[in-house]
Amino acid sequence: NQEVTDRMFNTGKDSTDKSFRDSLLDRFLRYIQIDTVSIDDQETVPSSPEQWTFANMLVEDLHKLGIGDAFVDRHCTVYAHIPATPGMEDRPALGLIAHMDTVENGHGIRPRVIENYDGGDVRLESGLQLTAKDFPGLPALRGRTLIVSDGTTILGADDKAGLTAIMGLAELLMKNDSLLSSGAEKPAQSGKTDLLPAWNEIFPHGRICIAFTPDEEVGTGVLKFDLGAFGADYAVTVDGGEENIIEAENFYACSADITARGVQAHPGSAKGIMINAAAALAKFHTLLPADEVPEQTEDRQGFYHLLELSGDVENASAHYIIRDFDPDSFEHRKQTIRETVSAVNRTLGREVLTAQIKDSYRNMAEIMKNHPGFLREIEEAIRRAGMQPSYLPIRGGTDGARLTFQGLPCPNLGAGAYGFHGLTEHCTAEGMENAARILLSLIRIFAEKNN
Repeated sequence: NQEVTDRMFNTGKDSTDKSFRDSLLDRFLRYIQIDTVSIDDQETVPSSPEQWTFANMLVEDLHKLGIGDAFVDRHCTVYAHIPATPGMEDRPALGLIAHMDTVENGHGIRPRVIENYDGGDVRLESGLQLTAKDFPGLPALRGRTLIVSDGTTILGADDKAGLTAIMGLAELLMKNDSLLSSGAEKPAQSGKTDLLPAWNEIFPHGRICIAFTPDEEVGTGVLKFDLGAFGADYAVTVDGGEENIIEAENFYACSADITARGVQAHPGSAKGIMINAAAALAKFHTLLPADEVPEQTEDRQGFYHLLELSGDVENASAHYIIRDFDPDSFEHRKQTIRETVSAVNRTLGREVLTAQIKDSYRNMAEIMKNHPGFLREIEEAIRRAGMQPSYLPIRGGTDGARLTFQGLPCPNLGAGAYGFHGLTEHCTAEGMENAARILLSLIRIFAEKNN
């Protein structure tokens, strides 16, 4: 099977496009060295100054590719455009988006590259094991170039794998346009790094809009996104797992902050006086459905997730996030929080607990159901890249979810990365290459459209 796949995709070790894959790997390894950890509960965007460093690097890289209008705005979002080739100005503009930040545990990433991965378990330097038990898809990566961290940090593939795929694609398109303007019909198949990979053919295309956002991981990066500066009619984020996956629905999301105000008293004479705030919060938590938590749910099942808990007799607080795919069930969960607070207060005879619930984002499926043609085009792009498309609900959110509700249809595509937010996060060079190929196919499909 591996031999068949190599011939089909032209990705064998002696193939003429190996240089493109190597360039993706080199770019990815360079990008993950830049610390871009975002910090929650910050009023500024970006939440960490290092994201400016990375944004400016990306603008410089885009300029080196010949994309002259690349710039970073005052909210640390990078925008760039590849113009439509002559005669294609009337085609819909397609947007490609990835985020620059990573979650915590992303300081000082030390990657390890495993050539011709054997598909088995991998022991990381920290002693952690990357296993097929935890990641059943690992054996399918056999023969690829696997990238892992040393097991003390994340890898940063979320979302620098997606970002790398977009940058690699931008490089291909700029070479494509140069060859097209020179009148070339097909690049020579010499394997030189300054030529297109063997699986690409020169073609005209519409306008391509590129954006790299900050602070996706803390949910604030696209609050100031400039749709006008971006200029796309449709877009995709490249921020997912397997390359053939389409994510067009996500959680409804909110946060719930529960505050407890107790009464302190000497424990020897506390009867009828003391009200223990910490104990009240503990009681509240035990009244929530015990099996509706992240560690016991999957697919489209929702949950209550206790993220933080602290306090003492006088003051205590708990921070929850609430997730669900169904809007009615989501509202029911919020009502459960309110009713549980009231129930605890009744048992205590006074208002000890208060709840503040804040909506975060909604399920993009509400909007994407109105754009079935766009989803069919993405399916076709995946098929043209030699894979079978498959849909998967996002058990989380993306910048695309917010942008979809701002008027830009924006489902999420795979970047060939796995184990997001964990110390066993991993990706492959071939995965990033396949992501770039799917995007290239989608651009070709948009070029074939009539406005």
